[in-house]
Amino acid sequence: MRIIDSILAELDREGETTRRVLERVPTDKLSWKPHPKSMSLGQLVQHIATTPVQVAQLSAESPRELPNFGEQPAAASTSEALKALDDCLAATRTMLSGLDDQALMTPWRLTKGGVTIMEIPRIGVLRSIMLNHWYHHRGQLSVYLRELDVPLPSIYGPSADENPFA
Repeated sequence: MRIIDSILAELDREGETTRRVLERVPTDKLSWKPHPKSMSLGQLVQHIATTPVQVAQLSAESPRELPNFGEQPAAASTSEALKALDDCLAATRTMLSGLDDQALMTPWRLTKGGVTIMEIPRIGVLRSIMLNHWYHHRGQLSVYLRELDVPLPSIYGPSADENPFA
């Protein structure tokens, strides 16, 4: 088994979970923010829907200059975000499927002004920045949804609103 196969299997499983959470997002609340410094619900949803493909693209370039993240785009509707997620997962799977173990262990560098600020194996980019970062924001979304009194789906086990084991 290739190393990338375990990443792709995780991407598929977590993509299904992410879809369940995104399906709960109320389109009429996309401009809502829990705090003035926070992303809007629509911005967070769009970020979650597209993170894997953006990081997969980022990981393909080394060295890579730190991007200027700027203003985060916002989803215009829940259905738009779900389509973006589906497109993202398909593109990510295609981009990553061809990586062999040697490519995954190749050092990847992030630079700022030509100075290296991070150097890790490409697999570390996929694990830490693509997957862990994605889960972090999905957890953030669950807090947004709870604040909006939206029933939460099961993520890794029962939520207060849904128990798949009952």
